[in-house]
Amino acid sequence: MTELIAVAVITVLAVISPGADFAMVIRNSYLYGRTTGLMAAAGVAGGVLVHVTYTMLGVGLLIASSTALFTAIKLVGAGYLVYIGLRTFFARGDLDVDLESKPQLTRLGALRTGFLTNALNPKTTLFVVSTFTQVVGPDTALWQQAGYGLFMSAAHFGWFALVALFFSNSRLRTSMLKWQKALNRGIGSVLVGLGVTLGLAR
Repeated sequence: MTELIAVAVITVLAVISPGADFAMVIRNSYLYGRTTGLMAAAGVAGGVLVHVTYTMLGVGLLIASSTALFTAIKLVGAGYLVYIGLRTFFARGDLDVDLESKPQLTRLGALRTGFLTNALNPKTTLFVVSTFTQVVGPDTALWQQAGYGLFMSAAHFGWFALVALFFSNSRLRTSMLKWQKALNRGIGSVLVGLGVTLGLAR
């Protein structure tokens, strides 16, 4: 019971803390609509399962003990955040409020973007690895570990689905689209800042 409470508390705190995934889901939701935002949220949840899988297989312990490997993973993730941030910051062309006819981001593209954002996110790596190393012991059953991982993924989807529903609201979306360039620059700056900060962190 104590393990379950610990996993729940750590997961909720990690999920609601703003990060690259939050900025990405907001952007996709207000630019491309509710369905695209929800697909991005599903991708984020899928990205969590990548970290859960290798952690359960014991790679998490290797990352925790190998500075070089962890640094490489951190730099790849940080580089991806900077790349997405720069693309968002320098995005050209205004979008119409009605984006149903010719969406510039497919559902599969939104799913892929969400997946890569969290699969390459060092913050998610730290969250999953640290949580498992704190609450999982030699006697923890495999099904129980899988349950923790599925809960982490489901919590991410639940939170980011709410974010997508909120920011795809028609009135809010119309207002945000009027300020598209400023929003893109703001979100892009946050993503680049997160990437640089994570890349330089020791």
